Amino acid sequence: MALKRVTIQDIATACGLSRNTVSKVFNNRGAVPEATKKAVIQKAQELGYYQLPEETGYAPEISQNKNIALLTQHKLLSHNFGAFFITSFTDQVCRAGYTLKMFEISPQEIEDKKLPPHLSLKETAGFLCIELFSKPYQEMLCSLGIPCAFVDGYARTSKALMECDFISMENYAATLCLVERLIAAGAKRIGFVGDKEHCNSFYERWAAYSAALADAELTLDRSLCILEEDSENYGDVDWLLSRLTAMPTVPDAFVCANDYLAIHIMAALKRMGMRIPQDVMVTGFDGSPEASMAEPTLTTATIPSTDIGRLSAMLLIDRIRHPEHPCRWTSVKSTPVWGGSTR
Repeated sequence: MALKRVTIQDIATACGLSRNTVSKVFNNRGAVPEATKKAVIQKAQELGYYQLPEETGYAPEISQNKNIALLTQHKLLSHNFGAFFITSFTDQVCRAGYTLKMFEISPQEIEDKKLPPHLSLKETAGFLCIELFSKPYQEMLCSLGIPCAFVDGYARTSKALMECDFISMENYAATLCLVERLIAAGAKRIGFVGDKEHCNSFYERWAAYSAALADAELTLDRSLCILEEDSENYGDVDWLLSRLTAMPTVPDAFVCANDYLAIHIMAALKRMGMRIPQDVMVTGFDGSPEASMAEPTLTTATIPSTDIGRLSAMLLIDRIRHPEHPCRWTSVKSTPVWGGSTR
């Protein structure tokens, strides 16, 4: 059931004060006795009011014992983006006086649209969701009345009406740049590797790939693509090899939804005796450490994970303090890096 949003009038009624007096406390305007200020702040904390008084000494007190709940389906520290993201995000929320608590959401909780049993809504000031790609689960979280921000989301999130703040790496322009470079290098038949419905980032990369081919008046041939669901074993070189050998011809280049897919495609192509980039060019996305260690080095797009973590914290804290502000969509520039996997 959605939680009722607490208003200044609710606090005023509970304190036996006028709405104008309570508003002065939160806007730091006008003279209000110190004892009254403390009583208002204490009552606001008890009621779960999220807007903090500006430029006063009370911000740490209102956020005391309040948690930011980070929800995810995967262990974030197991990959490069997650590790750098968590470090900068945690630093920012702790400086603001919040405690970060991480919760790994199980597949059953996703299906049932339930929160983890040990998560207390009463102690939660806001949600930060990352690697959480279920539309029904996102809608459930947004219905709780608690400030919520998502880093990436389900496929086509960018086409939905906003009910939360959304932060993403920039996917479209960077992918366009990668594909245009392949075309400039002579590629005519270009395939795509990855489940375009896995998440919004993958979908945007697919959309940019499709647009780049259309702009160059090249045919998008799905028989040259590997688009199976993300649950398939994309990390199995033998599985990828079976998909490559089933194609009518090996394309001039592959645009892969991330570096992990690109590195495994390169391994499968080598197994076929293909030379990279002479016979087939390959691009990835993420700027992972593995991209620079691949042979040849992988052309990719780097994601500023530290900056995304810092920005996510700033947006969520601002949402907690100002729940009346409109929801925002924010993307952070990704930068193409040219490696030896393209000509």
